[in-house]
Amino acid sequence: MSEITSGTALAGYLTTYPQQVVFGAADPAEVFDRYHTPDFVMVNDGLTLDRERLLGHVRPARHNATAIDVYVDEAFVDGTRVAARYTLTARMRHSGVVATEIHMFGQLAPDGRLRRVEQLTRTLPATDPAAS
Repeated sequence: MSEITSGTALAGYLTTYPQQVVFGAADPAEVFDRYHTPDFVMVNDGLTLDRERLLGHVRPARHNATAIDVYVDEAFVDGTRVAARYTLTARMRHSGVVATEIHMFGQLAPDGRLRRVEQLTRTLPATDPAAS
């Protein structure tokens, strides 16, 4: 289990979790459970995703993504509330580069794992960070 207690820890989660869940050797469900409560819910641009739907999204990414880069602009933790602004860029095997700016607001459980996240996203013009 990984506890999020500070903005630095939240930024670490945002950069580490995608790498571990998509490219790691561990089962995606095991990685997911390290950082999220069993009742975790994400509302992404109005679409509600629970644990099973999120894991269903991860499994194809393991086959299609070749790299994921995360740049965290800001990350804050205040008690059980978290907020972050960051950019996630994914290089996909067949569809090129997808870059997304994400504004995240969430709630932590008492054990420091994420219980709920609400995100607003915006697709950015794709530029490959590996090309710079």
